[in-house]
Order: sequence, then C-alpha cells, then structure tokens
Amino acid sequence: MPLLPEYNLSGRVAVLATSGGDQAPYLALALSEAGATVFTVARRQDYLDNVLGALEQGSFANWGGVVVDLATRPGLAQAMESFDHHHSPVDILVNDAQSMFAKPFDEIALEEWDEVQSRNLRGTFLITQAIGRRMVERKYGRIVNLISGLAERGMINASAFAASQAGILSLTRSLAVEWGRHNIRVNALGTSWSTAEDIPLEKQREELLVRYTPLRRKGHPRDIGPLLVYLCSEACDYTTGQAVYVDGGLNAHP
Repeated sequence: MPLLPEYNLSGRVAVLATSGGDQAPYLALALSEAGATVFTVARRQDYLDNVLGALEQGSFANWGGVVVDLATRPGLAQAMESFDHHHSPVDILVNDAQSMFAKPFDEIALEEWDEVQSRNLRGTFLITQAIGRRMVERKYGRIVNLISGLAERGMINASAFAASQAGILSLTRSLAVEWGRHNIRVNALGTSWSTAEDIPLEKQREELLVRYTPLRRKGHPRDIGPLLVYLCSEACDYTTGQAVYVDGGLNAHP
C-alpha cells in the first residue's frame, strides 16, 4: 500500500481489539505496513492466530497479543496487564467489535440479546475507557471503531446486532465531543458485506445484494486499510466524531 509521509505511523503503538471476523488480519497488516507496532486483543485463540500469522508472514514487528473476554473486568485487567509488559504508552486503539447475530426479533431470548450487546458494545466500552484514560493523560490518541452499516440502517432479523452497532456509533460521537480537548480523535469506520475470498465479479453479481450495491461487488477487507491508516495518523487532525463508510455505496441508497 503506497504511503504518504503524513500517514506514516512509525513509532506508534496500536492496540487492535477484535471479536472475530476475517477483517482483523487486514486491519493489523494496514497498521503494520504504515509503521505501527500492533498488540492484538482477541476473543478467541483462532482469531488471534489469524492476526499473528498474517503479521509473521509479512515479517512485521508486533507485540503478540492475548485471548480474553473483554466484556468482563477480569478479561480487561488481563489484557491491560499483558500489554503493560511492553512498558509503552498506547497511541492508537482500533475496536473491531462486529460479532454478528441474526434472528427474528420476537424469537430473541434475553440471554442472546445480552450476549450480543456484551461482545460488541460492552467490550468496546471497557477497553476504550481503560485506554482512553491513558490517552487523556498523554494528551494524544487516535481511536477508530469499526462498525457495520446497520448502525444506521434496518434489516430483517438483525435488530440485536444493529442495536449494538448503533450504540458503538453513538459512543464514537459522544467521545469525540468529550475528548476533543485532550487531542484525541475518535471516529468510526463503517463497513458492509465483504469477503476475504477473491470471487470473480460475474459470480458475485449472481447475488441480489451485490446487484443492489452501487459498485456491484462485495467489499474486501483490504479495501478499508487506507482509510484506517488515515484515521490513525497525524493527518487526521480535524476529523473527529465521524462515521466514514467503505461500503460500495450502500449507505447512499434511500
């Protein structure tokens, strides 16, 4: 990925918190290619292995990571303790909390609702609060929250997931207002339907959803890398509280 000097992240330390999905390795790679050192907090071991494997294959320096449940205070404490072994401040926090759940609204059990909100919204709240306090003390920080386009749109059988994403978007905007005076930028990076597979366009366009997408293809996780780097860089100096979508134009639909 070509890198302009003002987007260089050399010397910066990033924490990537992920609840799963196939985009986390691409997020870590984008940050690493820009020069940042990445520490990964993952909900499951295979999620962490995928990120570390991608960084190792690319020969990028990283500080490994830890597998914890960020929705619990013991999990948060373990994550921060593991990070603190490196004795470094954190400059960048990327929250990738998009643990999907689909079910008709009237069939969702309370336990299922709570689980979705816990994985996506509560976990984001806890780690953002912990790392944000450090950023406030240092008077510097970049926070990027990955969200689904369903944060601002409705879809059948997606109410629980959409509510969690809307909560993260609202948190993004509120923290941008609250922490702006501390030189912290807080933004959301919106994504849509994507696949890490390289599927021929002709095959993709057999799907109704792809034909509904203005750019007529599914997204790929690498599509979001350049914007992520910008939002984490010094160049992102007058952009905060924004939800910027890399979604093939889906949010432009009425």
